[in-house]
Amino acid sequence: QVQVVESGGGLVQPGGSLRLSCAASGSFESISAMGWYRQATGPTRELVAFITTGGATNYADSVKGRFTISRGSARNTVYLEMNSLKPEDTAVYYCQTILQTGVYWGQGTQVTVSS
Repeated sequence: QVQVVESGGGLVQPGGSLRLSCAASGSFESISAMGWYRQATGPTRELVAFITTGGATNYADSVKGRFTISRGSARNTVYLEMNSLKPEDTAVYYCQTILQTGVYWGQGTQVTVSS
């Protein structure tokens, strides 16, 4: 059983910052990659950022220069530092963990950017 748990969402004013955290737990040997996706209105879940075991990163164009993804010293954790937040960043943010056995998702954490 694999569990993925996100935390750190909330309400922030435009221009503010938030830090999201994600931890994967359970029975597995290694993580291939971890990433963040978000879903605003509608069914589409878009990639925000991901990081591989080797440290390679990729970002959506809309967040480049504002968001930073990083892995914790415990290799089963990942963070998303979000700066200069905009109202259009409002969404439910989901953590994705890719293992040899499959892809696992957290329940999501709400981020609301509003004055």
